[in-house]
Amino acid sequence: MSRDWEATFSSWGAPPGVTEQTKCENVERAVREAIAGSAKLNGKSIEVFTQGSYENRTNVRQDSDVDICVLCKDTFFPDYSFSQGLSDATFGFSNATYSYVEFKNDVEAALVAHFGRGSVTRGKKAFDVHANTYRIDADIVPCFEHRRYTGTPLNPGSVSGTQLFPDNGGNIINWPRQNYANGVSKNDLTGRRFKAVTRILKRLRYEMIDNRIAAAQPIPSYLIECLAWNVPNGSLGNAALRQDVQNAFIHLWSNTRADENCSEWGEINELKYLFRGQPWTRQGVNDFLLAAWSYIGID
Repeated sequence: MSRDWEATFSSWGAPPGVTEQTKCENVERAVREAIAGSAKLNGKSIEVFTQGSYENRTNVRQDSDVDICVLCKDTFFPDYSFSQGLSDATFGFSNATYSYVEFKNDVEAALVAHFGRGSVTRGKKAFDVHANTYRIDADIVPCFEHRRYTGTPLNPGSVSGTQLFPDNGGNIINWPRQNYANGVSKNDLTGRRFKAVTRILKRLRYEMIDNRIAAAQPIPSYLIECLAWNVPNGSLGNAALRQDVQNAFIHLWSNTRADENCSEWGEINELKYLFRGQPWTRQGVNDFLLAAWSYIGID
């Protein structure tokens, strides 16, 4: 008997349940309490907020942990490369005295004091706060503010993101606020189908991995969300979810066959290109889409 894909997609596309969301809110609240309880951190300008699939409500059950950003805004990193003539001198900025290494160590001490050493594991990018019956697993990401400046000395502007420095070197810039706002807007414009299709594609990928389909393995969850973002709004919002999924596959597969068709595609934040300087490749995405469509087996 062939599989009822409309019923499957309807189940896969549903938003996370109340219990899961409550456990997410519990760990976010506990991290805020940990930061507030630190004598070294409670006097600084710090924001604690969820980011990624849990914040965007595109998570599925296999997304086992929630990302929580601990953002210190007392120190920031400016980028003037998108501006015309702006520099530190334009604003009178000077070098900060509080380093990222100090901040990350202070966050670790605050988490250990609140949750206990056995519940906190330090990773290269984030701290893993382990789950219990009250909360889900959480990745706590210490960040400084990243500011992308635009415009001229007479008319400057800036966009605020986050920046972190993994223990093994390098730096990572993200735009969680823009991801969230753009995702909400597209979801509204597509009759709530953008996030439903995102969850469907994520669930499909996880099932393919369970069935040892190699093309699904290197495709991260965030990339799937960005691929759904690049599906035209008019292709979503049909009477049947099956039609939405089919339209998404047709658009994504046909446009990732060659670099020139998707070289201008962006992440959801529209501040980073999707296929430039990324850990994934256009060919890998196209291979996954072909394998996924074959796996579904619908015309």
